[in-house]
Amino acid sequence: MAEENFLSQVPAASALFLREDEVRRGIEYLFFAQNALWRAIDARLAEHGLGRAHHRALYFIARQPGVTISDLLALLGITKQSLGRVIKELEARELVATRPGNRDRRQKELRLTDAGRAIEAAIFTQLRDAMSRAYTHAGQAAVTGFWQVSEALLPPRDRGRVAKLGRDPA
Repeated sequence: MAEENFLSQVPAASALFLREDEVRRGIEYLFFAQNALWRAIDARLAEHGLGRAHHRALYFIARQPGVTISDLLALLGITKQSLGRVIKELEARELVATRPGNRDRRQKELRLTDAGRAIEAAIFTQLRDAMSRAYTHAGQAAVTGFWQVSEALLPPRDRGRVAKLGRDPA
């Protein structure tokens, strides 16, 4: 398979990496890589009658079981109305369960049901496999560089929130 015999066509970044051509190349790689990654899971989502918005909610609820609606809103950067529609659909399909918050009973905590965990895990497996192949081809130093560039693209106020994903709350 051509994919298994992957040979990168990416030239080394020049010392002039801040030139317009170099910056455009980075933007183009981000755009096309993101599209390829999400297109890879579209068929699996469609099998379940779900879209990318549903996947984002499932993914981040899986990463932070018990996340509140307000924290998920902040994490995803979408409107309350958009998230409300997605959560309502996921609850109706019994993929997500809500319960009153432990600290504040007015808040809703979100958790995946067994069915939600199964769907999220299957989709994550596809994403993990694609990312693992790319990481293997690029190597550890490139992966670190990718993480550093990605982190630098985040607004400073979001960096801590992203860094804490998947960690047990203290």
